[in-house]
Amino acid sequence: MAGIGSRRTCDAYILEGRVTVNNDEVVRLGMRIDPAEDVVYFDGKAVTPSQENVYILMNKPLRTVTTAKDDRKRRTVIDLIGAPQRLFPVGRLDYNTTGALLITNDGELSYFLIHPRFMVKKKYRVMLNKVIRPIDLHHFQNGLMLDNRKTAPCKAREIRRMGNRSFLEVELHEGRNRQIRRMFEVLGYHVEQLSRVSFADLQISDLNPGEWRELTPKEVEKLKKLVETQKDTVTGNGGGSEE
Repeated sequence: MAGIGSRRTCDAYILEGRVTVNNDEVVRLGMRIDPAEDVVYFDGKAVTPSQENVYILMNKPLRTVTTAKDDRKRRTVIDLIGAPQRLFPVGRLDYNTTGALLITNDGELSYFLIHPRFMVKKKYRVMLNKVIRPIDLHHFQNGLMLDNRKTAPCKAREIRRMGNRSFLEVELHEGRNRQIRRMFEVLGYHVEQLSRVSFADLQISDLNPGEWRELTPKEVEKLKKLVETQKDTVTGNGGGSEE
């Protein structure tokens, strides 16, 4: 929130001993502070969070990286916005995945939205390389083994068939790495197209690929209410990341 780096980067800085609170070195991750009483220093300089929060919904286009910067000089979602504030995406979408992406500088809101126990709802549209078997739709409801761990039950339905291919809608409450693509791979399918059509009930139906808009006050209020209902259950546990 102060523009120093991502949560993971800041964890590394803490472990390197570069962060102090009230001139005392921070010796553990997840330390809680009172911003009104405590002063945080990075490399000896006091840091403060940005005062004005920005909330943007983007329809992420193809061949765009869901990071603030890219070492390979590829186009990022932040490049498309060009805002003066330091913004960051809430979770990730693959380079070749399109769709709903929330971008903000509200670190607290972002933390709870991507926390694995928050179970934020995400809907995707998926084009497969062939027609799906009805039995495989039931596998999504029961969970599939990925990385020696079963996925949470999710919803999958065939919307229509286009020639010899199936076009489906999948609803997830998890955010494992490349989860949808990998679930279909386990069942013997290849995902030809993948787009996230909603994130936490934020819809991109009015946005073309690459377009973005600021959230309305009502949308921001709704997100914050969702987060408030989950804070007690997730505080003190580790965060997670998007698909």
